[in-house]
Amino acid sequence: MASYPALSVSQYLNEIPADQKPFIEKLRTAIKSKLDKEFEECINYGMIGYVIPKSVYPEGYHCDPKLPLPFAGIAAQKNSINLYHMGIYLDNGLLNWFQEEYTKQCKFKLDMGKSCIRFRKYADISYTLIEDLFDKMSAKDWIKLYEKNLKK
Repeated sequence: MASYPALSVSQYLNEIPADQKPFIEKLRTAIKSKLDKEFEECINYGMIGYVIPKSVYPEGYHCDPKLPLPFAGIAAQKNSINLYHMGIYLDNGLLNWFQEEYTKQCKFKLDMGKSCIRFRKYADISYTLIEDLFDKMSAKDWIKLYEKNLKK
């Protein structure tokens, strides 16, 4: 797993491989174009993260309440660009929708873990699909889903 010790998004972008940078920047643009305004972009877990800041959700993340509530992230890995989306992990309806739409919009097989979508063929990233994915969950929706399923 590639690791970049960046403290800011701009520093992270300067540290990742040059061949991945334009695709990660396009992913950021797609995400931010539809992301609820209550989410905040930051460095989280060594990658570009999208979190609900403590000013919106003071309780923070149950694993470490000092941290903001994580929602999504983008990571440059050795052989892939990975998109992490916790909504897909906890909402089966959203997962099913994404899997179905992916097969319609992308020519390569979906490579996915529980919340991780791995893009090995960077040119096959459907930015429209990513926009649609991030348009489907507001910060309030995420908090409600998180509290129902993960919060202890």
